[in-house]
Amino acid sequence: MIKKILTIAGSDCSGGAGIQADIKTITVHKMYAMSVVTALTAQNTVGVKSILEADSKFIEEQIDCIFEDIKPDAIKIGMVSNSDIISTIAKKLLKYNAKNIVIDPVMVATSGGKLLNDDAIETLKDKLIPIGNVITPNIPEAEIISGIEIKNREDMIAAAKIIGDKIKGAVLIKGGHAVNDANDLLYDSGEYKWFNAKKIDTKNTHGTGCTLSSAIACNLADGKNIKESVCGAKEYLYGAIKNDINLGKGSGPLNHIYKL
Repeated sequence: MIKKILTIAGSDCSGGAGIQADIKTITVHKMYAMSVVTALTAQNTVGVKSILEADSKFIEEQIDCIFEDIKPDAIKIGMVSNSDIISTIAKKLLKYNAKNIVIDPVMVATSGGKLLNDDAIETLKDKLIPIGNVITPNIPEAEIISGIEIKNREDMIAAAKIIGDKIKGAVLIKGGHAVNDANDLLYDSGEYKWFNAKKIDTKNTHGTGCTLSSAIACNLADGKNIKESVCGAKEYLYGAIKNDINLGKGSGPLNHIYKL
């Protein structure tokens, strides 16, 4: 039977990130994509113009419709912009005993637009992040969640431990914001593993976090362990960035369908 993946995230009308990037990634992995829309964004490769948040009651009803009919094998969570939305999602996923939860703690878009309210950060840390099987912050997000500044590999290790010791799953700190490399650090059950990669010289990285976390969710649904899931997702992401389609005037989207 085909694996079912649920993405809980915001919509990107330009198609490069959010729900749209997730559905492309899930489809390329030959799995069935479902979505709970948390917000509509008016954005493109240049920036975010405006955000229309979904009502938390409507988000609750979307989640109920999914789990009462087609229960997902894995869940990816992206943009969740306020405390009510975060609390609702956490409550519902616990109620339905959801499995293989991958959380991409989206706070700022690649273009620089703010996607998470300040008052929601503590709710994200206290209610949602603890129920994730894999958390995938980039360096700025890991700094906010851990409360420490990250300047080097040692700081990444320290931050990963702080975050990882508060959750039931693993934490993957993405190193793409570093200057010279794109080395990611996985911390899982007290063990560290580096995933080293050369940085691709391109401005077109819109939706990288969404794509990576969705690919991890697909791999977990396919029965792979966390290390295998991260490794496979990074390989897919690398190819999607490298096979540049160069769309838009700013930070362009990835080529999600390069494998087809």
